[in-house]
Amino acid sequence: MPGLLRGVARTAVVAGTATAVSNRVSRRQAGRWARQDYEQQQEPAPPAPTAPQPVAPVAPDDDMTHKIDQLKQLADLKAQGVLSDEEFENQKRLVLG
Repeated sequence: MPGLLRGVARTAVVAGTATAVSNRVSRRQAGRWARQDYEQQQEPAPPAPTAPQPVAPVAPDDDMTHKIDQLKQLADLKAQGVLSDEEFENQKRLVLG
């Protein structure tokens, strides 16, 4: 009987130790993952794009086509969030003269 009791006690100690180690490893991994998630969320935002340069005047022969192209480019910049509504309107006035 003492041998059986000793075997059961040894098994209980081994199982308890394995459970404790497993729990500690799980907590450590969860902490590392949480830290990685936090660091990824704290990355700095990309730099703000610079405002486009004012549009230069163009020769009168293809002036209308060029103005249309410039207005399309301005609309794209506004849609991307590079230009605010006010900046878009100012640039549009410059293009249209």
